[in-house]
Amino acid sequence: MITVRRAAEPDIEAMSEVLTRSITELCALDHHNDPAVIAAWTANKTPEGVRLMLESADAELFVAEHDGVVAAVGCVMNGSEIGLNYVHPAHRFQGFSKALLAAMEQAMREAGVTEARLKATQTAHAFYLANGWQHAGDLYTGRWIDAWPMRKVL
Repeated sequence: MITVRRAAEPDIEAMSEVLTRSITELCALDHHNDPAVIAAWTANKTPEGVRLMLESADAELFVAEHDGVVAAVGCVMNGSEIGLNYVHPAHRFQGFSKALLAAMEQAMREAGVTEARLKATQTAHAFYLANGWQHAGDLYTGRWIDAWPMRKVL
């Protein structure tokens, strides 16, 4: 059974591992296995970086877990933007990202948000389309990776 909950300090190490491994191992379509891009993308995914995210007033972090093991990490930024949704490679295609996304969308609804936004990587683009998200602009080239601006009416 998948459980989604708010992240807490004891989750920091596991969250760091999920974020780093997900980016490194699952996002080759975006980083093209370029060590400089991977290093830049994961620079703030260290335990110290995750702690700063967890302590930020602008970020609400979530974890999806199974049997007490953190399998996916998500974040709502500024109340209405999905900032993170990463799954550990060992748990890919098992429903963790989908459960995490649904919980983050529900948290935004409960906070009164009527439209959510995100920037989808090439790796995650089809996932978000399949979960009711729509394009909110053209693909843009970022500093390290390209992304699709997307939106969803909640």
